[in-house]
Amino acid sequence: MDYKQTAKEIVANIGGKGNVTHLEHCSTRLRFTLIDNSKANVAALEKIDGVMGVRQNAQTQIIIGNEVNEVYDQVQPLLGNLSNNTSSGKGQKQSWGAIFLDFLVAVFQPVVPAVAGGGVLKSVLMLFAWIGWMDKTSITYTIFNQIGDAPLYFLPLLVAYNTAKKLRVNELVAASAVGALLLPNMTAMLTEGPQLFGFTIQNIAYPYQVFPAILSTLFFAMLEKVLTKYTPKPIRIFFVPMVALAITVPVTLLILGPLGFNLGQLLATAVVTLHHTLGWLATGILAAILPFMVVTGMHKAMLPYAIEAMKAGFETLYLPASLAHNISESGATFAVALKTKDTKLRATAVSAGISALFGITEPALYGVTIQHRKVLYSVVASSFFGGIAIGLTALKGFALVGPGLATMTMYIDPNGGSNFMNAWIAFAISIVLSFIFTFITFKDTATEEIQDKTEKVEVTFVSPVDGEVVALESVNDSVFASKLVGDGLAIVPSNGTLYAPVAGEISLVYETGHAIALTAENGAEILFHVGIDTVQLQGKGFYPKVEAGAIVEPGDVLLEFDIPVIEGAGYDTTVMALVTNQNDYELNIKKSGGQVAHSEEVMIVSRKDEVK
Repeated sequence: MDYKQTAKEIVANIGGKGNVTHLEHCSTRLRFTLIDNSKANVAALEKIDGVMGVRQNAQTQIIIGNEVNEVYDQVQPLLGNLSNNTSSGKGQKQSWGAIFLDFLVAVFQPVVPAVAGGGVLKSVLMLFAWIGWMDKTSITYTIFNQIGDAPLYFLPLLVAYNTAKKLRVNELVAASAVGALLLPNMTAMLTEGPQLFGFTIQNIAYPYQVFPAILSTLFFAMLEKVLTKYTPKPIRIFFVPMVALAITVPVTLLILGPLGFNLGQLLATAVVTLHHTLGWLATGILAAILPFMVVTGMHKAMLPYAIEAMKAGFETLYLPASLAHNISESGATFAVALKTKDTKLRATAVSAGISALFGITEPALYGVTIQHRKVLYSVVASSFFGGIAIGLTALKGFALVGPGLATMTMYIDPNGGSNFMNAWIAFAISIVLSFIFTFITFKDTATEEIQDKTEKVEVTFVSPVDGEVVALESVNDSVFASKLVGDGLAIVPSNGTLYAPVAGEISLVYETGHAIALTAENGAEILFHVGIDTVQLQGKGFYPKVEAGAIVEPGDVLLEFDIPVIEGAGYDTTVMALVTNQNDYELNIKKSGGQVAHSEEVMIVSRKDEVK
């Protein structure tokens, strides 16, 4: 893979660097927060060499796989400083759930390597002590055990830094405020129940805590912005952090710290109560739905609970359930590799199977599982049964790391017992069942699927709106005008109704209502984007009439939009109808200018790889 070329194509097809407000990466994905998700050409992104898939929810996630670090290193310089990208006032309307998930990923994802590294080190030490290679009372064991414990002990500092980075305030001052809570003298003083301003400070051990650190940093961020606004520039450099620290730490000790501590306790109690209510069934259910959680990124919502639970030294739900799912993904993809005659799919399946075997499931999920329904069903079934076996044996995870072959030591119980053996039994159940289920149900029908998709090669495209056709190159947006999102038509509408120009399936309706995606019968992926920068209206004036998954015919109403509202807010109303997977299709435009009615033929869209 040419990392530099891959990076250039990614930046170009996410709407350019001006469309990006935040970038980070995890073990397999580049995670972009975009100003306008509809400007990301998903079809083009998925065709880039090295890209395994694209998912859009709270973030635009580009799945790279094991080479994500190398691609990230090339993308970052192309984006440069993103701080100015948030000052324009543009914003994507998102649900509170999406905003929360985006925040959660930004705060917790970067700490995973440190926590995982420390967790694996501690689990290896447990193994050495278990087989008698190392004495638990030795200086060597103690030192390395402390090294492994450091990421979790200082987790409040790491979380404070990431929260401040996400909120675009001074990361080091935020970490210093939280660091004051971890000082040995502060910890010792809190045990004595001291009073501050006449109020008793609750005795809380702040190491390992995440919620007090998050709340403290949220308060600090608000305070820093207010102080920066009203402090004279010559003294900002010392006055703002001085006052912010002097206010934030006492407020945290008296209010935010106890609030965050109790919030963490409440979350852990809620999950544990649910676990106790459903018993062993809870582990099976969680393991079965993990494929869907990982695909959408929702598994990150389990991290705060897992971190909170690990304060007790072990966790009994998320980490054990993840073992069943991860190993099931591996067994299923190995079965596909053995059964398929498609050389490309076989290579993908082998590579993905190895990754899943070591705890990295995204390559398997995006490369194989979600592309083949019967493989997905097999993974869900084997994960469920593996999870049931895990639940029945009350398996415990002793290190916060992705379960896999190399990290099985995380299930060694330092107090002895059969926990480690039970983990291997669950490992065997999951991989064997997933392999068998997949080998029996998977049908190598890639050739038939391609023929089905290409049976209808050409579709007639009628105008989606009444109005005046204008050159796409002339629209007042460089991303659309340069055809980075796709090729097609631009029409200045005379009324506010958007119609389906072809038969097909609605694949996406943007939350702000200003854009809709449709997949035509010949596979052409069409994006309708109403107006320029109308995402900033946050849904005002847009009234979608269809939902994702709807089957439509030419002339069906897709969207109604209020032209006076859009124009009154100062936005261009031009409607773009673009074929986003343009490299696979040939566009024969019949009408390049003048007035047009929504039922009038404007172009022919034909597949380039016509089946003879």
